[in-house]
Amino acid sequence: MIDQKSEPQSAAAATVRTKPRGLISDFCHSSVGRKMIVAVTGVILILFVIGHLLGNLQIFLGPEWINAYSQHLRDLGPLLWLIRAFLLTTVILHIYFTILLAIENRRARPERYIDRQYVKASWASRHMVVSGLVVLAFIIFHLLHFTGRKFNPQFPLLKLDPLNRYDVYSMMVYGFQNVYVSSFYIVGLFLLTLHLTHGSSSFFQSLGLNNQRLTPRLAIGGRILAWLLFIGYTSIPIAVLLGFIKPAQQL
Repeated sequence: MIDQKSEPQSAAAATVRTKPRGLISDFCHSSVGRKMIVAVTGVILILFVIGHLLGNLQIFLGPEWINAYSQHLRDLGPLLWLIRAFLLTTVILHIYFTILLAIENRRARPERYIDRQYVKASWASRHMVVSGLVVLAFIIFHLLHFTGRKFNPQFPLLKLDPLNRYDVYSMMVYGFQNVYVSSFYIVGLFLLTLHLTHGSSSFFQSLGLNNQRLTPRLAIGGRILAWLLFIGYTSIPIAVLLGFIKPAQQL
């Protein structure tokens, strides 16, 4: 026997509609939108990594160059903090949506295909979330180390250079003279490189650029760029450890 009282309730429930999210919300909740956010934020961070490396490599030119570069950044004043806030937001968005995509992919992948997927996928692609979190820890340590001036007893004793600028040159030399610190930097940069090598291959697909000839070449170019960045960044702590870059007092 059908309960007539339940029929109006069922009809009412059927007519209830979820409130529309809006274009931005729908975009962020879609798989395509999330991939595009990860891709775009990744490009922004890569551009920053390139610019940051070009600035840091000036340490090979001597204290005058790297200290002047640091002073130019400080002269930006409030704009520098706006740039830092923007980059921090970009990092958070990149990590957040990368984790969401990883969860989404795991839920959609049948268990019986796990072994087959591992054969096709690289180590970097299977561990994007883990490597990303380690890179985040590396970034936090880097900020505390040089921006916050932690972990090195020499940092509080550093004085201004002859032109009354922060002696960034000596700070970098003393920081990387610690073999454990330099080793952690190299490991962190290695994981960042693996992260970038996979990101370069998936970036163009995320943006819908699937040209059979051009896309693989661009992906290879992205991998080459990632390893060039690794060589450039690691050259600084290695040069300090080997004595090629010496404290300013010994120049």
